[in-house]
Formats: sequence, structure tokens, C-alpha cells
Amino acid sequence: MTLNKVMIIGNAGKDPEIRHLDNGVSVVTLPVATTERYKDKNGETKEQTEWHNVVFWRQLAEFIEKYVRKGSQLFIEGRLRTRNWEDQSGNKKYLTEIVADNVRLLGRRPENNNHNNNGGANNVIENQATETKAEDIIISEPDDNDDLPF
Repeated sequence: MTLNKVMIIGNAGKDPEIRHLDNGVSVVTLPVATTERYKDKNGETKEQTEWHNVVFWRQLAEFIEKYVRKGSQLFIEGRLRTRNWEDQSGNKKYLTEIVADNVRLLGRRPENNNHNNNGGANNVIENQATETKAEDIIISEPDDNDDLPF
């Protein structure tokens, strides 16, 4: 039996940019920061920030592009995947990323976000907030990996 499961709560490091592959599949790669706070032996508060590359496919990618902005707090569930390739100099390179299966928006509901130019997506969240809080929006990706490009 094996298990490859990752859960993080962190903040988006930039506004998402969606790409559409030749086969029509949508993908967003987003840096997400998690910060650990602790006190050292002198009682001083220290912070350690880790950056995670998170990949969102299909409907998750479209959701992220529509509702997430730099600084948005997210709860992400997924799995680790490591890719490798050779650069132009012939050096082997590795990249470990989280492939998201589920995402939940955390934090406060966006109010009037002027830098958000997504054509009224905030209104969608606000309208849903009367019945469902924005924090309760959960998007899950179907578990069919047949048409992944790698």
C-alpha cells in the first residue's frame, strides 16, 4: 500500500495565469507560500517560509483563474509529482510540484477588489455568500489522468 497525499494552507504568490494546451486542456501553475512561525531559544519569533509550485488542471484551473488573486489564502489537497529534464547545457534539472485535486478558498470573502478584472466573479461569490460562504466553495478535480500531457 502506498499514499501520496499533500495538504497545505498558504497564500498565492501571484495572480494566476491560465494556459490552454493544444488539446484544449486548461492549466494554471501557481506559487503558494506557507509560513511556519516559532520562537527560538531566546524567545524571539522567527519565520520560515516555503514556496510550493502547485498545478491546477481543467475546471480547477478555470476556478483558480476566476477567483484567486495574489495573497488569496487557499487550502489545497493534492499529490507530489517530480518532473525532470535536461537544460541546454546538458545538466539534469528536477522540479517537484503539487498536483491539486481539491482546493478551498479561505479567509475573508473579497469585498470590492479593484485590481480584480475578471468580469464580475466577485459578484458570483457575494451572491453565493447568502447561502454558502466563500470559504465553503470547494472544487474537486475528477480522478481521470488519461489525457495528461506527460
